[in-house]
Amino acid sequence: MIRQICTILLLILLGAQPASSQSDSSHLRITLLTCGTGTQPWETFGHSAIRVADSLRGSDNVYNWGTFNGYDEDFLIKFTRGKLLYYLSYYPYRQFLMEYADYGRSVWEQELILSGAAKIQIYEFLQWNAREENKYYKYDFFFDNCATRIRDVFPAALGKEFRFGKTLPPGKKLSYRNIINQYFYRVHWQRFGVNILLGSRIDSIMSNEDIMFLPDYLSLGIGKSRLGSQAVSGEPVQVVPGSEALPAGVNGPLLLTLGILLLTVAGVFVPRLRALYFFMRFLLLFLTGFIGCFIIIMWLGTDHQACANNFNLLWALPTNLILAFRPGKIRSRYALMAILLIFISMLLHLFRIQELPLLELSPMLLSLLLHYGMIYRKH
Repeated sequence: MIRQICTILLLILLGAQPASSQSDSSHLRITLLTCGTGTQPWETFGHSAIRVADSLRGSDNVYNWGTFNGYDEDFLIKFTRGKLLYYLSYYPYRQFLMEYADYGRSVWEQELILSGAAKIQIYEFLQWNAREENKYYKYDFFFDNCATRIRDVFPAALGKEFRFGKTLPPGKKLSYRNIINQYFYRVHWQRFGVNILLGSRIDSIMSNEDIMFLPDYLSLGIGKSRLGSQAVSGEPVQVVPGSEALPAGVNGPLLLTLGILLLTVAGVFVPRLRALYFFMRFLLLFLTGFIGCFIIIMWLGTDHQACANNFNLLWALPTNLILAFRPGKIRSRYALMAILLIFISMLLHLFRIQELPLLELSPMLLSLLLHYGMIYRKH
């Protein structure tokens, strides 16, 4: 009797094993690698890659969509114009780990718990994608990067039965701008500059799949994904420790714009400082005009999708660059129009059509209003 009970229990345990473990004759182990952030600007958002270990062939490679030719003669021009081609490369896993360990960046590994057939489908897709004629793509930080390429591998390789898990915080609507500002918590100059140069497209609300342009959220989405009724991956395991997160530093842009406002107020209201008033007027017109011209170049002269439809042109008027050297040509009508455009930009921020970095920008906008008001009063 005891022997029969033990036999039944053994059969139940064997029958309770996942189908993937019974049918996995692929000799493949596939994992998602999620790398932590670093101190360099291009390391701010982390990185993603796929590891494929083949026990039959004795290979263990990482498939990485974040590679590009840094020795290209026109590298800087192509990068600035958004025309730099990235490509899928694969190389030994050990080399990948050593690189991130040297930079003090963490690496987390998330194993895919799929059937052998599903693993083979993913592996074949990666091999096809790594061919010379298929591996190149035009990088776009928000819409086509190392994380979105991996995100798109799973539905392409596994078909309609694959479904991503929920990644967005419940009850919250996040824009691209909201989420990247969280990663820029300690690099104030980068955050300020990026918020000025990127247009209204990144103020659109992200979908569940959209937010996976960030490696952290890709890992979360894959962790909650399903293939039919089966889970797709296990829990992430740290394989390389990272450095501790750095604290936020001094907000340099805020100090600068506050200084501009204080000097402007002094120049406007202290009669003995009229020379300071004229200098600050020149500085503000020159600075905002230069920013406006640069916004136009990034909007019309590059392929960066996120730089289009940039309503920061409402306060950063390119014509200010010319008028900085010819202030006598500024008339009351121009000053009044400039004041109205600043208020319109504030309304666009209020209605979340395009949000402004108000904390740092407000002192400079107040300085502009003071100067435009003085010009309008004079004429």
